[in-house]
Amino acid sequence: MSVSMYQASISVFVRGLDNLAAILRKAAAHAHAKDIMPAFFLNAQLAPDMFALVRQVQIVSDTAKGCAARLAGVEVPSFADTESSFPELQARIARTITFLQSITAQQLDGSEARPITLKVHDKEIHFTGQDYLLGFAIPNFYFHLTTAYGILRHNGVDIGKADYLGSL
Repeated sequence: MSVSMYQASISVFVRGLDNLAAILRKAAAHAHAKDIMPAFFLNAQLAPDMFALVRQVQIVSDTAKGCAARLAGVEVPSFADTESSFPELQARIARTITFLQSITAQQLDGSEARPITLKVHDKEIHFTGQDYLLGFAIPNFYFHLTTAYGILRHNGVDIGKADYLGSL
């Protein structure tokens, strides 16, 4: 059995973003129910040298849309990193999903050998499409998604593994 680049990317990213949106809805409801300022969660970090929740969500979005665009050979959509509320993060996730769903299997399938060059911390990294997807984009996507989950769980939001995995 073979898995196409489209199958290995778009559905994976959309599912993760859907689950992240659900987790953020629970966090917003928790903040409201406990009379906690949403900014407490939005600015929370797991460690002092790690990004806050808002930035984690932005990176999840950026990783998904950037990967899909690069593999499809289209321009990466630029979203301003100005979110400062749960509704704004939800809107960003929705925009990301809309973009992902606009990418077709025909655009992605066959991109396994497409050359991908990223500039990371003033260094250029070169990948094939498949290595980029499997060795960089998906791990990076899940790192920041897991960190967002961990920030909220650590700060008392009633979420668990079922929320992270979503409907099975």
